[in-house]
Amino acid sequence: MNLPFADWLPHQRWYAGRGRTLQTVTPAQTTRLDDGLEHVLLDAVYTDGSSERYQVFIGWDLEPQPEFAAVATIGAEGDHTAYDAVYDERAARKLLELVDRDVTQGRLEFRREPEAKLPVDAPARVAEVEQSNTSVVYDTAAILKVFRRVLSGVNPDVELNRVLARAGCPNVATLLGAIGSTDDAGSPVALGMVTAYAENSAEGWAMATTSVRDLYNEPDLNADEAGGDFSGESYRLGEAVANVHRVLADELGREQVPVPVDRMVDRLASAAAAVPNLAPHVPAAEAAFRGLGGREITVQRIHGDLHLGQVLRTPQAWLLIDFEGEPGAPLDDRRRPDTPLRDVAGMLRSYEYAPYHLIIDEPETTQTAQRAHDWADLNRTAFCDGYATAAGYDPRDEPDLLRAYELDKAIYEAAYEARHRPSWLPISMRSIARLLS
Repeated sequence: MNLPFADWLPHQRWYAGRGRTLQTVTPAQTTRLDDGLEHVLLDAVYTDGSSERYQVFIGWDLEPQPEFAAVATIGAEGDHTAYDAVYDERAARKLLELVDRDVTQGRLEFRREPEAKLPVDAPARVAEVEQSNTSVVYDTAAILKVFRRVLSGVNPDVELNRVLARAGCPNVATLLGAIGSTDDAGSPVALGMVTAYAENSAEGWAMATTSVRDLYNEPDLNADEAGGDFSGESYRLGEAVANVHRVLADELGREQVPVPVDRMVDRLASAAAAVPNLAPHVPAAEAAFRGLGGREITVQRIHGDLHLGQVLRTPQAWLLIDFEGEPGAPLDDRRRPDTPLRDVAGMLRSYEYAPYHLIIDEPETTQTAQRAHDWADLNRTAFCDGYATAAGYDPRDEPDLLRAYELDKAIYEAAYEARHRPSWLPISMRSIARLLS
């Protein structure tokens, strides 16, 4: 196969090599799936010696939707043209059909969940919202998420969605099937997953920021009235997160371990080296972490990267999505049991981001600052109230522990913002100062 992958790959939204110089892109494995349809693993090697493996379903001489023609066209080989097949409706439906039929082709395994019904004849279209993966929506019935970057090991997104769906948890989209393989050493490799489509759903982040805009734009509104009182939704979201935690604990167990103080301190040191603004806060932050030495916490499987962008509100319930964990961490680290407080802290941090990111570029006034504080405080409280009701324990009962996990998350955010969104850095810095005050 002699296609210009090195020209095509860097233009994809899910390409993770930005900031590095791509040296070569080589097909490592090709599997024929049907006439004119192949699965290809691509090894991308960079001049700094690093490498990554990606996957692409290649369709030959297809007719992708016109708006996706440029991004879908890989290149020509002889008289034939190769396309990213997920952008072609017939090819996308073929992938769902392979899952429905439990097909094994070479190392590839297409597996349907027991009793699942897949909409193999439904219209298919690519969703335009994701960055690290690509999703194909089949009418209003199912969605196929293709993991573009291929990693060896058990993928927590597939693993935890399977556990939760088989346990009947109502706060996740039901898993319908998966696509997997094995690497040369025999380790599992997740390639894709099919879940029920969350019809008529709204993303939590979009709902929260709409509520905040109402608060800023209507001077006579208070935080309780903004957006139809979003705190009611925050309460129900707290209940949903607690319910997911309960099911995961029931199905996969709990254990007692020491607080991971050294990991928190190491993350602090790494972030401080990258963010000079953190330097004045390092002694107090380290003291907060060290003060937890000798404490034990209950750990279990959790979401691992929870925030308002990882939840959907349907007419029936809040759903948690994207159980992949922190994208920069190795798979084994993402699957390590952790305290549910890490997920709670992630949500509390997200509630603080929602009001402040809208005014980050504007001159701060006493009124806007107070409104941002009131909205965040109201919804953080409502979320914890809902969580406490459903969980049977209140995450605020151990304030120093919850504060440490919020602080750890805010420090992680500071390093991220300094690298990717410098204008947002003041949000996390404000929070770090508050948590240490």
